[in-house]
Amino acid sequence: MGAAVFFGCAGIAFGPALALVLLTVVAEPLRVIVLVAGAFFWLVSLLLASLIWFISVHLSDREDAKLQYGLLIFGAAVSVLLQEAFRFAYFKLLKKADEGLATISEDGRSPISLRQMAYVSGLSFGIISGVFSVINILADSIGPGIVGIHGDSPYYFITSAFLTMALVLLHTFWGVIFFDACEKRRYWCLGLVVASHLLTSGLTFLNPWYEASLVPIFIITLCTGLWAFFTAGGSFRNILKCLSCKQEDDSRVMMYSALQVPFED
Repeated sequence: MGAAVFFGCAGIAFGPALALVLLTVVAEPLRVIVLVAGAFFWLVSLLLASLIWFISVHLSDREDAKLQYGLLIFGAAVSVLLQEAFRFAYFKLLKKADEGLATISEDGRSPISLRQMAYVSGLSFGIISGVFSVINILADSIGPGIVGIHGDSPYYFITSAFLTMALVLLHTFWGVIFFDACEKRRYWCLGLVVASHLLTSGLTFLNPWYEASLVPIFIITLCTGLWAFFTAGGSFRNILKCLSCKQEDDSRVMMYSALQVPFED
């Protein structure tokens, strides 16, 4: 039973991310580099947030439960702000790298677009964030023990898996929107990304009241996904074409004689 819960929750949490990596990232070496570097930037932001929270806890009264809970909320907010700050720093770094790649290329264009880097960097932030948020939970799911035996919710593991999946997707969407907003200097978009990130993190404090946290987070995920889709250049016409699975007829006619190599005299 423990192994089934482990693999089931791991599949829910990281199944979509794994599919995206295998289908869109691993075939391109530059995308793999962007993915790994993005994870490193997120880890640095986590390290700084952990240091701030650790120092604040040790400088406060540990016996004051309300104060410690407030410091936990403070630590989560600081972590979100640092993640977005490092996302901006990563955008600056990738922007410089994009200019360098365009300079050394033969046709004067970078082999990877800024939108592709935004998508891959957001995916890297989401994957590493999901790993750190659910790895201990997955380790406990193997056993021994039964969730809910003392009256707690029996849906702890599966709810954590769905929350992790939403977090991975949200980071991917935030990356696309954030990079586009930085490129076009749309500061209100940056503010909405940071605000939605803070709101998502704040909703997790409502657990174990899962109805109040999971449902709003998935609504935010859906809305942010649509926003990222249109930001990346998507349209309803593209969605309808994808759902219909129809290919447009090519009305152009190519003469076979035009493809033949002329005879030499």
